Amino acid sequence: MSSFIAHARKDQSENWYTHELQAHLTKSAALARDFARGRGAVFAYYAGLLHDLGKFQEAFQEYIRSVTGFEKENAHIEDMESDRPNKIPHSTAGAKYAVENLDLSLGCLLAYLIAGHHTGLADWQDKKNLKRRLQNAHNELESALAGVKISDLPEDFLQLSDEKLYEEYLHFFKENENIDTELHIWMRFLFSCLVDADFLDTEAFMNGYADAHEAKQAGIRPSFPCLAELHQRYESYMAELAKKSDKQSKLNRERHAILQQCFQAADLDKSLFGLTVPTGGGKTLASLGFALKHALKFGKKRIIYAIPFTSIIEQNASVFRQALGNEVVLEHHSNLEVDEKKETTRARLATENWDAPLIVTTNVQLFESLFAARTSRCRKIHNIADSVVILDEAQQIPREFQKPITDMMRVLARDYGVTFVLCTATPPELGKETDVFGRTLLEGLPEAHEIIEDKAALAQRLRRVHIKLPEQSVAKQTWQEIADEISARNCVLAVMNTRGHARRLFAALPDTGIKLHLSANMCAAHRTEVIALIRRYLQYYSQDQLKQPLWVVSTQLIEAGVDLDFPVVYRAMAGLDSIAQAAGRCNREGKLPNGQLGEVVVFRAEQGAPTG
Repeated sequence: MSSFIAHARKDQSENWYTHELQAHLTKSAALARDFARGRGAVFAYYAGLLHDLGKFQEAFQEYIRSVTGFEKENAHIEDMESDRPNKIPHSTAGAKYAVENLDLSLGCLLAYLIAGHHTGLADWQDKKNLKRRLQNAHNELESALAGVKISDLPEDFLQLSDEKLYEEYLHFFKENENIDTELHIWMRFLFSCLVDADFLDTEAFMNGYADAHEAKQAGIRPSFPCLAELHQRYESYMAELAKKSDKQSKLNRERHAILQQCFQAADLDKSLFGLTVPTGGGKTLASLGFALKHALKFGKKRIIYAIPFTSIIEQNASVFRQALGNEVVLEHHSNLEVDEKKETTRARLATENWDAPLIVTTNVQLFESLFAARTSRCRKIHNIADSVVILDEAQQIPREFQKPITDMMRVLARDYGVTFVLCTATPPELGKETDVFGRTLLEGLPEAHEIIEDKAALAQRLRRVHIKLPEQSVAKQTWQEIADEISARNCVLAVMNTRGHARRLFAALPDTGIKLHLSANMCAAHRTEVIALIRRYLQYYSQDQLKQPLWVVSTQLIEAGVDLDFPVVYRAMAGLDSIAQAAGRCNREGKLPNGQLGEVVVFRAEQGAPTG
């Protein structure tokens, strides 16, 4: 056999081109090593060298020449080996080689990466476990090594060094007493390096380029301005904003002070910050300013802005685009995911690996990627390292997942160069928890460095509402009674605990005003349209041009970051954090006449708040 092929493609003129297997292994290994750098470069390099060792099998070479190699769309996919006739397994040979030619513990670490580079990280023992795959890979490895013998590979191509791996492993985990619970994070990081390197080299070949660098230079992947350029754009935008703003406004003066404190804190060499600012205090732009300055000072590669709800992603992304330009913001959230059962090479290569300076995503996308096993999700992990991660509305971190999330955050901050900013108006308790005997129940996060010097004083200065709580002695109200109260006012937002409650209140309101509804039952595009319509009506109201009353009934989705400003907000009884978030939609800009406070009315309906 004259040459060994990794992939094949056909150009528009029906000419075939082959991707030499040795070149693919070498380039993937070098790219993975560059991604890993001081966090396991040798492991990543060896994984790259061995990941497609099974393609040296004569059976695979015959197969790729006659069938799969000439199907460009799926030449790189091995997800459903057992479900496709004549499919030749090839990802386990390199894993088997590592186990047999290295110390068993080191070989097994590499085996996880190599065997999973198509199908995802496997458990050692489960339905499709790695242990069984290795036991059954003897013939696959023997066939691959037979191909290696007749290839043009240098004699030392497959020589692996236990010593180098041990040295790297011990260096990375020195003085770490929690290797057993933190090793999986390192494995996911290295797996990300391998997977992204493999896909990028494949993508380059499929598009006719020599390597991933050449392909990127040619524009196969989107290019973005560097962080320094984004920082200049940000400063210019903020300067223009300052010129247009009302300098006599008390709120604007407070926002300016918050911004200056963010700039000062950005110079601190710390990995966990808190930005506790009441709603309407300008957290979005202030946190962006902090992140840009901090990233430039400490060599971070990108900024990741994670938001708990897709309902406000478009809003925050729009703010960033206004400040930095339309082309710089990468949005990535659940609406962009593809069905994994239908995943093809083209779909995978189109899934962003977060190689961009500014990513706006959801908490779900961020944390599921960090704990995932699928290649398409894990691929971005190495690009999360050395970044600034802003967790907007940090109080929304799910309590039931607090331990794994805070454990992951603590390790990323300590070992992977990540700076976290907990951005919220109602800071959550994420620290260490112990029982009555002093035993640790939850390690949590170390104390965050608070950017705002005096949170309580700032909250008092930014007080723009009066909250009216119901008397315990007062009977619960019917939906019609609540609707009658609301309909006696000209402009009201009502925030309910459930979609069913929102539906009942909406039905009870009269048809004599403008009635609008928001809930998670609506698709993202519809919600965006309704929010834009509400903003238009609120603008008319502020200019005394609205001829009818405006009543908006919403579920809790409106509470976290949606930038709306009502003079009156009704809130169904809930926890204090939810009431505080609802209050953030009331007199948000402090523009009510004569400095009067907005009104937040908390009520108890005949159907109470959900338990918990």
